[in-house]
Amino acid sequence: MLKRAKLMVAGVLFLAAGAVSASGGGSSSKPLAGAYPIVMTHGIFGWGKSTGIVDYWGGNAAYLQSQGATVLTPTVTATNSSAARASQLKTAIQTAMAANNYTGKVHIIGHSQGGLDARYLVSNLSFASKVATLTTLNTPHKGSPVASVIEAVIPSWALPYVGTVINSLVGVVYGQSSQNVVAALKLLTVSGASSFNASTPNVSGVKYFSYGSYMIGNDLIQHPAMGLIAPICSIGAPFYGQSIWNDGVVPEDSQRWGTWKGGPSYGILTTGVDHLQATNALYSGQFWYDTKGYFLKIASNAKSNQ
Repeated sequence: MLKRAKLMVAGVLFLAAGAVSASGGGSSSKPLAGAYPIVMTHGIFGWGKSTGIVDYWGGNAAYLQSQGATVLTPTVTATNSSAARASQLKTAIQTAMAANNYTGKVHIIGHSQGGLDARYLVSNLSFASKVATLTTLNTPHKGSPVASVIEAVIPSWALPYVGTVINSLVGVVYGQSSQNVVAALKLLTVSGASSFNASTPNVSGVKYFSYGSYMIGNDLIQHPAMGLIAPICSIGAPFYGQSIWNDGVVPEDSQRWGTWKGGPSYGILTTGVDHLQATNALYSGQFWYDTKGYFLKIASNAKSNQ
C-alpha cells in the first residue's frame, strides 16, 4: 500500500506540472512543451515508477519529461485481466487529475498488455472524453501464439493449480495481492484477444496509433531472453494465421491497431528490436538503437494530434 501511495503522489506531482505545461507555461524550446500529460502503462509482469536501476521504461519516461512533457507511470496489478487492470488505471489517473483540478485530456502510451488495458479503459469505463490519443507499443491486439501454446500444453484441470502457484510467487516478488495469471493468459491467447476485440471497439473522438518491432533471426547475443521464446512464436503463428516475424512473443501483424506508425530505426548490426527492448526495459535496448529518439517520436506524434 505504501508503494502504491508513493506512486500516486508522484503522479499527482507530474500532473500538477502538466497542468502548467498544457496551459502554455512550459518552455517553448522543448519539443513536448504544451502537450497534454502522458500516461505510460506497463505490460504483464511490469511495473510503473522506476526503482533505482530497475526501470521498466529504461529512462524514457524521465527523458520525455526533460523534453517538456508531463509523465505519469502508474503501477497496476502485474498479472490480471485488462478489465481489472484498466479499473486500477482509471483510479490512478482520476486521483491525480482531481488532486490538481485538472479537467483536460491525456495521452496514453501502452506497452504490451498495457495497450489492451488502455483500450478497455477508453471503450468500457467511460473514459473516452479524457483521452486525446491512445498509442500502443508491441501490443498483442490479435493475441500471442505463445500464450495460446501455453494454454494448450497445460491441461485444463491443472491450470488453476499452476495459476495459484504463479500468483503466489508474483505476489511475493511484486508485493501485491489479487494476482490472476490465468485471466491474463486467457486474455493474451489468440481466441482471448478475438473476444476482447469484439467487446472493446474503438471509440469515436479518440485517435488510435500503434508502433511495433520484430527480431531478425534468432540472435541470442542481442536477444538472450526473447530469442529463446521467439521460435515458439514463429512456429505457432501460421496455425493462427499470423506472421512468423515477431518480437519474441507478439507477431508483427498482431501489433497493428488504428494508424500503424512502424517501429524504430537501427543500424545494420542490430538484429531487430525485441519485446523488452521496445521500451528499453532494464536498459536492454539503448545499445542497439536510439531509444530516446524513438520515444520522442511517439510522444511528438501524440502531441501533434491533440
